[in-house]
Amino acid sequence: MPHEFEIREEILLAASPEQVWEAIATGPGVDSWFMGRTEIEDEHVGGRTTMTLGGMSQGSTITEWDPPRRFAYRGDTGDDGNFMAFDYLIEARDQGSTLLRLVHNGMLGEDWEAQYDGVRKGDGVYLRKLQTYLAHFAGRTAVHTMFAVSQYQVAEKDLVWNAFRAAAGVPAEVTAGTRARIAIDDVPPTDGVVAFLGAPDWLSVRTDDGSYIFMHGLRDAIVVQYHGFDTSVDAERLDKAWQQWLDRTFADITA
Repeated sequence: MPHEFEIREEILLAASPEQVWEAIATGPGVDSWFMGRTEIEDEHVGGRTTMTLGGMSQGSTITEWDPPRRFAYRGDTGDDGNFMAFDYLIEARDQGSTLLRLVHNGMLGEDWEAQYDGVRKGDGVYLRKLQTYLAHFAGRTAVHTMFAVSQYQVAEKDLVWNAFRAAAGVPAEVTAGTRARIAIDDVPPTDGVVAFLGAPDWLSVRTDDGSYIFMHGLRDAIVVQYHGFDTSVDAERLDKAWQQWLDRTFADITA
């Protein structure tokens, strides 16, 4: 039986309402900080959006379209009655900043407690990703996005966290602003800084040309995401290297 849920979040962004709107209500903007690929086909109430990730697509209908103040959409209802809806309210603040409020609600499935925990944490993480994007890459569109998932699930959070720290090149005592050095086999090392973290579940590193996030999420899934803004990066090589890192690292842990 589906279970109803509602999550409310808000975040202060170093960007104008128009910049926030561009980031949350256009396909290229969303692709630069969220996950997968988003298409907004019709820019009006009743219009359609599609988010595609890992070969799966989710359609939604726009329920509010008032640029640059409010954008809302409701996902199509599944066969089991589940759906998710997002409502963004954009409010200008002093010194060119913007307060973004999010109401995320809908219906979750039978394992709703685990789903709710994952969604609740994920909402906060993705708003922080949006904050990083607008503070450092506003007006730029990601030319490469990666969503690499380990084939292994690992319950031991400390083991996963230590693997994240090793790949990011950060010490045990890590905070936002700590210097980082992304280094794995088959890609050149890249210097960066910790943008934000929520040990032991997620760690975000910003470089000059992109943003990484390492996540230990729902049902012990292990994910590395990257949004890159450098056209010279070999995207295929980068994707392959991170997938190999995930498979090798967590195969060894689970062995």
